[in-house]
Amino acid sequence: MTEKCFLTGCGVIHYWTNEMSPERETLVFLPGLTADHHLFDKQLEAFAEKYNLFVWDAPSHAASRPFELSFTLMDKAGWLHEILEKEGVLRPVLIGQSMGGYVAQCFLQKYPGKAAGFVSIDSAPLKRCYVTGAEIWALKRTEPMYRAFPWKFLREIGSGGCSETEYGRSLMRHFIDSYTKEEYCALAGHGFGMLAEAMEADLPYKIDCPAILICGERDHAGSAKQYNRRWAEKEGLPLFWIKGAGHNANTDRPDEVNRIIHTFIRTLKEDQP
Repeated sequence: MTEKCFLTGCGVIHYWTNEMSPERETLVFLPGLTADHHLFDKQLEAFAEKYNLFVWDAPSHAASRPFELSFTLMDKAGWLHEILEKEGVLRPVLIGQSMGGYVAQCFLQKYPGKAAGFVSIDSAPLKRCYVTGAEIWALKRTEPMYRAFPWKFLREIGSGGCSETEYGRSLMRHFIDSYTKEEYCALAGHGFGMLAEAMEADLPYKIDCPAILICGERDHAGSAKQYNRRWAEKEGLPLFWIKGAGHNANTDRPDEVNRIIHTFIRTLKEDQP
């Protein structure tokens, strides 16, 4: 994977690609809040010889710092689109974990018809009808709530609460330890705040491409399991439960998640005229 940079008005975004071929599908991996591109190491290893690969450190994360915390989810989708155009990617398969899944939905809203597929990993729908006013209220108050907790407690919850395996927990500990408490609280507060704003916008967030949902059976992050059940039922989306996996299902059970993604992409190819 080759590291590259993209300049925005708020800072520089760092991203990685392998050698792109116009004959292969492009998988775009979008990590969740506070995680960096290493969240998808097991996927990049598995797919390096099969597909074009793209992954980024999201704005204000890891290498993509310093970065002004004044952007929205739609801004992130816009920057992603600009980077993909720069790389000559026309029909990406968007694979988003948690917050990355929300970025993907904003991309689908902002650029209809541009994506070949969407894989949601432990994410949830952005449509306003799925969330209550109380949930949005709480999202907007994440930063002061986090600041009230001791840093040791936040680090333990941030790592242990996302994964059911030592590999997954060690990754999250590595991510979290790259921030100071002040940085971590500000990043989390901004992330959940812009998520609340995107939900309040009450946009259609139509998924206009083939899509699947993946969720860990032990995902305890908020109401992720409940959201995924409702999302699948209401919109007719296939939902794959990953046994023994937490909120970061792709790190807890990478082989199973990789198999599901590969099968999904093979189906996309078979359905092409």
